[in-house]
Amino acid sequence: MKKTFRIKKNAEFQEVFKKGKSVANRQFVVYCLRRSDQTNYRVGLSVSKKVGNAVTRNRIKRYLRQTFLEISNQLHKDVELIVIARKPAATMSFAEVKSSMIHVLKIAKVLEKKSVD
Repeated sequence: MKKTFRIKKNAEFQEVFKKGKSVANRQFVVYCLRRSDQTNYRVGLSVSKKVGNAVTRNRIKRYLRQTFLEISNQLHKDVELIVIARKPAATMSFAEVKSSMIHVLKIAKVLEKKSVD
């Protein structure tokens, strides 16, 4: 994922948490904030130590980055997203992570009407 697509600073995370809306399913919580002044979407990932060890947490983040790379043409360009992984995500395959993330993003209404899969 390119640097322009990432949210890294704590202040940016906090702004999305405070001003954004949240949606969730069993595996992920997604905070969404619409920004009319940006040209592409931005994503911040958070995987707690409660989810698993470092190997597990890094695998989940890799899966999430790949998911956003594959569905990037369906995402609205004016949105900032924070994705928080919950414990059930630790045992999921890539295909399960992708379908679960698409499900949450549809609930959040940040996917365009093109076919996703």
